[in-house]
Amino acid sequence: QVQLVESGGGLVQPGGSLRLSCAASGFTFSRYTMNWYRQAPGKERELVATITSTGGSTNYADSVKGRFTISRDNAKYTVTLQMNSLKPEDTAVYYCKAPIVGYRGGLWGQGTQVTVSS
Repeated sequence: QVQLVESGGGLVQPGGSLRLSCAASGFTFSRYTMNWYRQAPGKERELVATITSTGGSTNYADSVKGRFTISRDNAKYTVTLQMNSLKPEDTAVYYCKAPIVGYRGGLWGQGTQVTVSS
């Protein structure tokens, strides 16, 4: 199956950490830049982090820079998002995405909920 499956979301206190994982299958994972997006209720989805196909370059939204780290393991077909120093405003559904031709708008996972609350 061609798919992305996110996991690792949950409820965490402000200042806490979560590690999100995205497992890819059905395509040549190592060829693609991978992305993490998030969408909070009533908000447009926003790009949180990007990592190039080899993992050689990363980019982050200003709002998460210094707190989040994106990484990948091409042998395991996974991309991760380590989220530290979490804030309530980080609360959102987090999605991973691959810009695969043939999937309109790219290939998206089902999302995983992250809630940051005291």
